[in-house]
Amino acid sequence: MGGHLDRFVADCARSGRLVVQPRMGFGSPAAMRAGLARVAALDFPVVGTLTLDSYNRIGDHVTPLQRLAAGEELNGYPLVSHPVAVTTALLDELYGPGFPVQLRHGTALPLHVFRRLIEVGLDATEGGPVSYCLPYSRIPLARAVAEWAESCRLLGGETEAGHIESFGGCMLGQLCPPSLLIAIAVLEGCFFRQHGVRHLSLSYAQGTLEAQDRGAIMALRALADSYLGDTTWHVVLYSYMGLFPRTPDGATRLIRDSARLARDAGCERLIVKTVSEAWQIPSVSENVAALRLAAAESAGPPAPGTRVEREFRDEILAEARALIDTVLNLNTDIGAALVEAFARGLLDIPFCLHADNHAATTCLIDERGALVWGSRGSLPLPEGSGRTGRALTSDQLFTMLNHVASRYDAARELAVDPR
Repeated sequence: MGGHLDRFVADCARSGRLVVQPRMGFGSPAAMRAGLARVAALDFPVVGTLTLDSYNRIGDHVTPLQRLAAGEELNGYPLVSHPVAVTTALLDELYGPGFPVQLRHGTALPLHVFRRLIEVGLDATEGGPVSYCLPYSRIPLARAVAEWAESCRLLGGETEAGHIESFGGCMLGQLCPPSLLIAIAVLEGCFFRQHGVRHLSLSYAQGTLEAQDRGAIMALRALADSYLGDTTWHVVLYSYMGLFPRTPDGATRLIRDSARLARDAGCERLIVKTVSEAWQIPSVSENVAALRLAAAESAGPPAPGTRVEREFRDEILAEARALIDTVLNLNTDIGAALVEAFARGLLDIPFCLHADNHAATTCLIDERGALVWGSRGSLPLPEGSGRTGRALTSDQLFTMLNHVASRYDAARELAVDPR
């Protein structure tokens, strides 16, 4: 019986508990099992993670075993390289209804990964034809779309409750207005559903202003109800995905804020970063400490919403709906619609260098600390949407890239954002 992730998250949501999850992967089966066991032993709701190594992500299944045999470490677990029996033994007596495990992989061409995922008895993963192609590869978008369609059909056909989390809400990690993140997440959800996967989660990455983030998550939930109402879905928040604070105090404050944001915005799951994100791959102990911090910070009732958040919600909702409807009206085949939308600049990711992205849009951080459009390119946004027309210098881009890290590292006590 599968479907552990959906049922576990839903049960926790009904009891008002946030599920927290690390981003964790180790090359050796023994180290990976030990890490999962440490997480599974925690006394609050957690989901385990198998993060794929960078070699398997690009289809190299030989080098990981050579490096492990030489005593070297990898930056993730080479699922496709290890024999099926090795991974099933790794998961034995850990993975189950009380401890779901999700595979995180980062590959634009995931069919080989999905096949092994199913072979080892897992059914939950993440990514998407856009969100794992444009940021991470040079693969043509049309090729990624075709393989993701086949992979979805495989997962939907070979598992009872195959689950995919769209990574669309985390495009490039930072400096993308929320409406575009939300639109891509919902469009990928529609793509998954069209190809047989009906158990979904939709990601959103913590941005630069709490009020804007809360408004964006409200908009995301409304759009998921509209476009994905006949599927099972939940929202997963990511602790800030851009440059992380370099000081332990700054990183701790940011993790705490992400946990409170997840609680206040009604997110069901939180992907947690650690205090060491800025300088190394986190250890198991650092992951466990971050999970404890996030779980403790998310306890208690949510803070009430505000007028400013609702204003952000309305603006983001209008922009995202315009983007989604424009794409869906291009073609009944959602994959073909996505390819055409990028070819025409109707979807266009700021600062993304992929050949299939027009790169005519830019993003700015305004005087409130909110993410807004600098140049909208050919995006079909409502008239008067955003604040556009300002030129962007390299110094300004550098400052924006460091905006969150610098603010948290410099603050002794963070002032509450005006909402």
